[in-house]
Amino acid sequence: MFFLSKLLPLFVYPVGLSVLLMGLGLLWLWRYPKRATWAIASALFILFISSNSTVSNKLVSTLEQQYLPPVPMPTAGAIVILGGATEPALAPRPWVEIREQGDRILYGARLYNQNRAPKLILSGGRVTWRGGAATTQGEPSEADDMKEFAMAMNVPESAILLEGKSLNTRQNAVNVKEILDQNAISSVLLVTSAMHMPRAIAIFKKLGIHAIPAPTDYLVTTQSSANLTWQGHILALIPDAEALSRCTRALKEYVGFIIYRLQGWA
Repeated sequence: MFFLSKLLPLFVYPVGLSVLLMGLGLLWLWRYPKRATWAIASALFILFISSNSTVSNKLVSTLEQQYLPPVPMPTAGAIVILGGATEPALAPRPWVEIREQGDRILYGARLYNQNRAPKLILSGGRVTWRGGAATTQGEPSEADDMKEFAMAMNVPESAILLEGKSLNTRQNAVNVKEILDQNAISSVLLVTSAMHMPRAIAIFKKLGIHAIPAPTDYLVTTQSSANLTWQGHILALIPDAEALSRCTRALKEYVGFIIYRLQGWA
């Protein structure tokens, strides 16, 4: 079921849906040319719109602007950092590495160093079928990877609690709740990407966890479009792979939220 939950939504994301439509168009080309034309034209339209920087930034903003960092940042019993931001130390990497979402662990460690909480809870397992180390075989989890970065940023090992089994946001919340109950922690600062925060905070609150949003990893800022020149506006209309990636990430969050809501998890 976990594999299917990752596989099936791919066909509603821009690339997967476009490939599906173009495949149908080629299949219908000789027998149903009109139908084939509509399928291929729809695929091209989807790719054009979803790879448009203006469109993707607007879609991303609808998620990122829901929770802004509180000022000043309050204190809590612990800081919870969700995984999905690291790569294991597999050859030829000399050490664990961070992805674009690596702001999560950097920001969480910074909050700890600012005395916003006495504990750092790092939550994230590793999906084995994507390659890399397998948590079930005793290799480091994403939580272990994040621990390496936290300690490099002067967070003492005694302040770190690990949750290295979860494979999705729902499992993050369930497993973190067990740690909170065991340590009598009543409130947390929840650190994750700004785009992921609406789904994450809904799941944590559904489980009765007092979670204060502490978002990071913003892809769209208030100056993203305000300072664009006429040249920038023209370039924003041209299909761009990075814009397509941002659009897909935003759609992933919306699809995930709908699925979690239907299952009663958010």
